[in-house]
Amino acid sequence: MKLFTSLAVIAVASQAVSAHYIWTTVISGSTQSNAAVRQPANNSPVEAVTSGAMTCGASPGRASETVDVAAGSSVSFKLDNNLYHPGPAAIYLGQVPGGQTAASWDGSGANWFKIAEWGAQFNPFKFTVDGTNQVTTTIPRNTPSGEYLLRVEHIGLHVAGSPQFYISCAQIRVTGGGSGSPSKVSIPGYLSASDPGLTVNIHFPTPTSYRVPGPAPWTG
Repeated sequence: MKLFTSLAVIAVASQAVSAHYIWTTVISGSTQSNAAVRQPANNSPVEAVTSGAMTCGASPGRASETVDVAAGSSVSFKLDNNLYHPGPAAIYLGQVPGGQTAASWDGSGANWFKIAEWGAQFNPFKFTVDGTNQVTTTIPRNTPSGEYLLRVEHIGLHVAGSPQFYISCAQIRVTGGGSGSPSKVSIPGYLSASDPGLTVNIHFPTPTSYRVPGPAPWTG
């Protein structure tokens, strides 16, 4: 019986690890780059909304390039797996402060704004990105030209009250931009642990509404 229990625990642990994932690739037009992504040290999620790891993941490595993305064009993040855990996703832009570059900036300060989010659908209830391995959005046309960190997050809500954040940042350079001035937030600092979108039990009772945590997307 003890052997059976031990094997069961190992099986559950292995399944949990295999269900984790990393956003490894940024895509802009015909360019696909792993080198522009600050690769997380491993596929373990961030679990504390106040952690500095909320910015670009836990102990991410250095990226060796910065990818050009034209304002008004599409950009994507791709996973090394599928989105196994149910939950919402979002993409943020972090405007690099003057005197720094996308390669040197650590993501601190109120310089972030959301440009896309993926929430839930109903009847039946599910999250729109469930089971996929890529999210794609458009860089708003009025985004000012310059260097940015492009940040993706997926929030696993499979354990009620214990959200898991899967985060990566890519280094990009927006070209042909405009003069937009979106409201900005700090990351961490943009979320509260008590946000209903994080504390919700998605299993019972079945939600009839859902709001993605964080600010509303800026569409430029």
